[in-house]
Amino acid sequence: MKTHSLRFGGLATLVMVLSAPVVCAAEAVLMDGGQVTITEQDMHADALRMPLEMRERVLARPDQVAQIASNLYVRRSLAQQADAAGLASNPETKAALQIARDKVLSDALLAKIDKDNALPDAKLEGLARSNYNANPDRFKVAEQVQVRHILIASPDDAGRAKAAQVLVDLQGGADFAALAKEYSADPGSAAKGGELGFFAKGAMVPEFEEAAFALKKKGELSGLVKTKFGYHILQLEARRPAGVRSFEEVRDDLIKGARATVQQEARALAAQKAQQGVTVHKEAVEAFAAGYKSAP
Repeated sequence: MKTHSLRFGGLATLVMVLSAPVVCAAEAVLMDGGQVTITEQDMHADALRMPLEMRERVLARPDQVAQIASNLYVRRSLAQQADAAGLASNPETKAALQIARDKVLSDALLAKIDKDNALPDAKLEGLARSNYNANPDRFKVAEQVQVRHILIASPDDAGRAKAAQVLVDLQGGADFAALAKEYSADPGSAAKGGELGFFAKGAMVPEFEEAAFALKKKGELSGLVKTKFGYHILQLEARRPAGVRSFEEVRDDLIKGARATVQQEARALAAQKAQQGVTVHKEAVEAFAAGYKSAP
């Protein structure tokens, strides 16, 4: 009896498993209730409205995922109610639904066109190198300097005295980055130890620029430099002479540009084909525009 009982129990379990609804991993349910279900695929589709970097940041947080799923749930529930109320047959609503459908399907086709016209990496690199060789002036760069700075944002005598004391400390061997974090009023660079990165002439206010380009050796300090922002102290990090950027420096950007150009040309060709045989009804266009022009 025990044997039969065990066999029967195992068979019953198997039947229950086989008869249960199967949900694929790609269609995992995140939220449901009544006649409304929100799946992972719904989330992926909605996420396409976000820039990629934002998408990765937002969808990695369970609380944000739950909130977005809840919003989708409410919208789908309201849509079902609208459909039940016959609102889908309203002419303006029907037109809006058609426009929305057109956008989704045309975006899908454009994505397919991009994929179908994707070039292999070797071909893209060849196009990038040809572009580089054909446009040498585009890759010329002016002389640049890289400096750190500390800003005391008080152009009065008190600000000058404070800046002068910071300069004395620096001349005595104090760490520039540490003092920048402690004293600098420039929020964009203070947290980075005053680091501003490379810049060419014309990027900074004249007094600051003159002092920066006057520095010659790594680690060299300026005197007090007064600008409309207050008093600055600069330290040279590096100099970069004028010249032409190498292909290796610009390779990634050129390949990205070549890929975009190929995609744009393929999309433009598809658009041209789609417009073949089109007829513009000028009178209707003008009448439509006139209706908006005369509207209050």
